[in-house]
Amino acid sequence: MSIVEEAPEFLEVLSDGSVKRFVPGVVSASPESTNGFKSKDVIIDSSKPITGRIFLPGNPTSLSKLPVVVYFHGGGFCIGSTTWPGYHHFLGGFSVASQSIVISVDYRLAPENRLPIAYEDCYCTLDWLGHQVSSEPWLDQADLSRVFLSGDSAGGNISHNVAVKVIRNKISHVKISGLLLIHPYFGSEKRTEKEMAEEGAGDVASIDMFWRLSIPEGSNRDYFGCNFEKTQLSATEWIDEFPAVAVYVAGLDFLKERGVMYAEFLQKKGVKEVKLVEAEKESHVFHVFHPESEATRLLERNMTEFIRSH
Repeated sequence: MSIVEEAPEFLEVLSDGSVKRFVPGVVSASPESTNGFKSKDVIIDSSKPITGRIFLPGNPTSLSKLPVVVYFHGGGFCIGSTTWPGYHHFLGGFSVASQSIVISVDYRLAPENRLPIAYEDCYCTLDWLGHQVSSEPWLDQADLSRVFLSGDSAGGNISHNVAVKVIRNKISHVKISGLLLIHPYFGSEKRTEKEMAEEGAGDVASIDMFWRLSIPEGSNRDYFGCNFEKTQLSATEWIDEFPAVAVYVAGLDFLKERGVMYAEFLQKKGVKEVKLVEAEKESHVFHVFHPESEATRLLERNMTEFIRSH
């Protein structure tokens, strides 16, 4: 059986359509406080299936309600899990730093489940949250009037598209107070200057492969989930209903250009607040590969400041 698509050390797609994923380790949830936080696995929808992991500060500094961060992992829509060590340690540490309840979602992956399935799975998490808050003890302190959507790379893309779905459907059981997109993964048929440069050929090939595997068959990179300029909201919805947004980019990240373009697009649409923050000497999803680094601590502080101000 030959390999037709490959992300070395992470993913192989074989000629018969089967998929092999290589997991860089798994961390189990721990209901007892470890490194200042505790975690618990939950089933969001057993029929699909969609699962998640809740992270709580081990010793909350307040007995009052806590903001909720719903987090979507990256991986080009094809790989990744909240159980991966980098995500587990970053999100647990972030729950302590921000004094928030973090719910990290394991949505169904492409190419077996192509977009928009990831968007639908992650949107379903908000329904689950609204129903579970009264019966899940780990959500006792959850403040559903202060819910934030966050994610890295493809997860940043998901955050945008779930927010759009919330606006369109006018849901009322949770209030999205803000979006925190880390190194978001977007694209388009039209290449950027950086993507057309010869030295970017390897990065472009990898990015294009993940789009081929994740967007609906027969679609191209102008699919709405890939190209944010295809988002369909009215002028009023952009100005009055789209939540405040923080976009985090990394100076050495090939996707930085797209992240900056996304922030500029929102500003042109009149979104009430758009903040762009750059980690100048860092690479793509550094917080996952180096969850204990000083750069990650600074990212946590920036995200915490954004949450506390909303």
